[in-house]
Amino acid sequence: MRSGDRLISDRAGLLALPVLLCLSACAVGPDYVPPMQALPSQWNAASPTRRPPALSEWWRQFKDPALNRLVEEAVAGNLDVAQAKARIREARASRVQAIAPLFPQVDGSASVTRSRSASSGDSSFGNVTRNSFRAGFDTSWELDLFGARDRAIEAATYGADAAEDDLDGVLLTLVGDVASTVIEARGYQARIALARRTAATQRETEALTKVRFQAGAVSAADTARATAQVASTEAQIPALEIALSESLNRLAILIGRPPSAMANRLVGAGQVPATPTPPRAGVPADVLRSRPDVRRAERLLAQATARIGQAEAARYPAVSLTGNISTSALKLGDLAKNSAIGWSIGPSLSVPIFNGGELAAAVDVARAQRDQSDAALRLAVLTALQDVEDALVGLRQERLRLASLATAATASGEAARLSQTLYRSGGISFLDVLDAERSQYSAEDALIQSRIALATRFIALNKALGGGWLRPVEVSRPRVDDPQQGPRPRALTLEPVQP
Repeated sequence: MRSGDRLISDRAGLLALPVLLCLSACAVGPDYVPPMQALPSQWNAASPTRRPPALSEWWRQFKDPALNRLVEEAVAGNLDVAQAKARIREARASRVQAIAPLFPQVDGSASVTRSRSASSGDSSFGNVTRNSFRAGFDTSWELDLFGARDRAIEAATYGADAAEDDLDGVLLTLVGDVASTVIEARGYQARIALARRTAATQRETEALTKVRFQAGAVSAADTARATAQVASTEAQIPALEIALSESLNRLAILIGRPPSAMANRLVGAGQVPATPTPPRAGVPADVLRSRPDVRRAERLLAQATARIGQAEAARYPAVSLTGNISTSALKLGDLAKNSAIGWSIGPSLSVPIFNGGELAAAVDVARAQRDQSDAALRLAVLTALQDVEDALVGLRQERLRLASLATAATASGEAARLSQTLYRSGGISFLDVLDAERSQYSAEDALIQSRIALATRFIALNKALGGGWLRPVEVSRPRVDDPQQGPRPRALTLEPVQP
């Protein structure tokens, strides 16, 4: 064979080597298989139904325009949501980083050297000054023989999916917190209004008692009791005002605003919105699809499984293909024509022989982390089932409690009115009136608190079933804008040193 033919054959062999190695590439480590989950066929606290729950924008069923606006504002401005969006961008960028090593890495280089050599003795050459110009490219490509890069991409892809599920979970929690806080604030407003109405009625009773005392019909003790009852009721108002203010401040933080932003929001006496009809619970298997925390835990398990293969692949030989080409000349214009051109290309092999068990330990670490993720997934499923069961039982029992409290409030109101009438005619003592008014206030306040609890349990059931913000959310736009990112003069800001 001629030398030229041999050279062509050697080059063809070098170029075909990466293709042959890629074709023979394999994967190590376990392949991810979603774990089987033992789930009950139906809920204990709900009637059997095969229809999945309808969870689309459930908060609108309260028919509270202020609540609807606040949910929209919270999704746009909440800082936990902003962090979750940034985590998605981070996960997507990490996936691009994982994909990049599959492609050859090419670097360019250039240099200029000016040198001077001085002659010695009687040399006729004298002192010589030379310029040297060099330019070239270096390339390297690590072949993914045992799937280390593929496993890294697989893990990064699962991580990006988990980040998106994390955002859904943050939105689910956010919508539930906004709705619960609005209901809570409405409840405090209603309780404040009740306390003021009750105090006004008790003031009338106090005035009547004073008139009867002046007429000699009652004792001074009755007058003191009437004054004490009014003061006790009015003392409830500041505490309720504090609780209302704290709810409004918490609501401001949820929408990403300072507390002062809620000064003129939710004004008025307010009423606790009527609780809508509870959603269908479906079957327990629906929770695995609708709960973001369960989906995220499953994606993290898949990611941990892929990382086992990534750690296992590091124990096998690595093959890289490297090459470079360069040109040098004494003049800049000669780099492209009258220059010396050199090149080299060839594979390199790296085999781990002894590392003190470090690589094997890395595999054990990855397996232990996979087991942690598996336990976390199973715990997330059990917690989700518990949340739904608790919410179903709580909602059903609170409805029964609310009905009983409504009956008690109605009866207490009627008893208070009859006591007032009988007291004016002298038919009963003031102690009877005092007891009737206390019972009325207590029953009506308990009724309001039950309405708050019922609405809160309705919210908890929707959250437990996975109902949240189902519309698309823009995640690609950074929250912090960096207008200047290219090269520019560096500006140093030095803080003064404090003595």
